[in-house]
Amino acid sequence: MKFKYQARTKEGELQVGIVDAGSRDAALQVLASHQLYTLTVESAEVSHWYDRINEFLNRVKRKDLVIFARQLATLLEARLPLNNALRTLHEQTANQRLRESIMQMTMDIDAGLSFSQALEHQQTIFPSYYVDMVRAAEVTGNLAEVAGFLADYTEREADLASKAASAMIYPGIVLGLFLVVGFILLTFVFPQIKPVFDQSDVSLPWYTQFFLGAGLALQKWWPAVLIGVLMLGTVLIDYANTPEGVALIDDMKLRLPVLNKVFFPLLMARFGNAAELLIHGGVPMAQALEIISHMMGNVLYEDVVHQVAEDVRQGKVLSESLADYPRYFPLMVPQMVSVGETTGKTEEMFHRLSLIYTREANQVMDNLVDLIQPILMIGMGLMVGFLFASILVPLYQLTASIH
Repeated sequence: MKFKYQARTKEGELQVGIVDAGSRDAALQVLASHQLYTLTVESAEVSHWYDRINEFLNRVKRKDLVIFARQLATLLEARLPLNNALRTLHEQTANQRLRESIMQMTMDIDAGLSFSQALEHQQTIFPSYYVDMVRAAEVTGNLAEVAGFLADYTEREADLASKAASAMIYPGIVLGLFLVVGFILLTFVFPQIKPVFDQSDVSLPWYTQFFLGAGLALQKWWPAVLIGVLMLGTVLIDYANTPEGVALIDDMKLRLPVLNKVFFPLLMARFGNAAELLIHGGVPMAQALEIISHMMGNVLYEDVVHQVAEDVRQGKVLSESLADYPRYFPLMVPQMVSVGETTGKTEEMFHRLSLIYTREANQVMDNLVDLIQPILMIGMGLMVGFLFASILVPLYQLTASIH
């Protein structure tokens, strides 16, 4: 098997290449034998569609990371050495990918690497902010506490993401059923009744003519249409995974009227949660902001928070820097931060901010579910009624002309 790797030499130079090995672990051993500090190792083999399905089914979920961080914090609080704690977690972890990752981290630590360096090798599983927070904890010496913070933060994120996903499940199912019903009507029903209309002198409404034409086209070309839709979907998905596509989607989340009502409070709650945890962990403000920039999950906010970190590093007050970006941080955020800076209770202010926006995010998503369902039912009913009307109206006219 071939593996793509990124590594650094002893002199710190970045090296990229391909290595032949029987497994990923063997590839790591080959690189280590050449005195290379491995950053990433990925399979260079051509992936098949069933490989992607298998990878999706075996992916590491937020719930798995929550359990990992929570158990690690418990073991470290019990004064268990880090490598022994990881070995214990390896035996208790059910997810196969996470088990392999934990074992590899254990081997890295036994080889003399720090925990943050070992985590850095597993960035396909652990977010970059895990690496940043653990690196900060290694400096401050509160690794067990930071592991607990990571579990709390990941758990909150999982709850918010679960509510956002739940809000979209029902609309997605209804819309999917409508598309299936519409496809069946257009492809199989409309072409069957067209000869009836052709033999009569009834003038067809424009929408009936449109649906009849669309039905005949689908009946004749539906394989090509299906392939075209699948290809278009593949292209869009691939584009959405490019940096440009990710930036476009993140921008749409902030600009579109309905989406921004959902994602904006989510981002503010994420910002408040992360800031509270990092400040409580004793991480300096500039460094905390750099870590937060990787935790936002939005490239636009990542750039903005990074710039705020640069401002703070150069001596600017955090509240003033946040106020320079009113599109991303509403007036309440810098005002509350300013109060915290004045009273020495910045951590408490970030805690209040996270509570306010978490409550707002939950309320928006609950309202969205309550609002989407009747709107969706009305919209689907109108569209289904429109489809049936395109059949029933000409039939009624035909019946009336006979009598």
